[in-house]
Amino acid sequence: MFDAYDDVVHIEDLMEMLDIGRNKAYELLQSGQIKSFKVGKSYRIPKMCIQNFVLAKVQIQIEEYKQQN
Repeated sequence: MFDAYDDVVHIEDLMEMLDIGRNKAYELLQSGQIKSFKVGKSYRIPKMCIQNFVLAKVQIQIEEYKQQN
């Protein structure tokens, strides 16, 4: 998943990876939903943290689907 990206990405990469806008990307980082760290004023996001976020969202949807059926 996301093989074409470096192990640590920038905000623009996150936006592209998740097909989201800048405001949503910052919201996910600032809320801690996606773990990140700052270098100066710029966010750096480990690719693994983005993958974990996506997998967690998928798991939530699977559980919700199971509860409905």
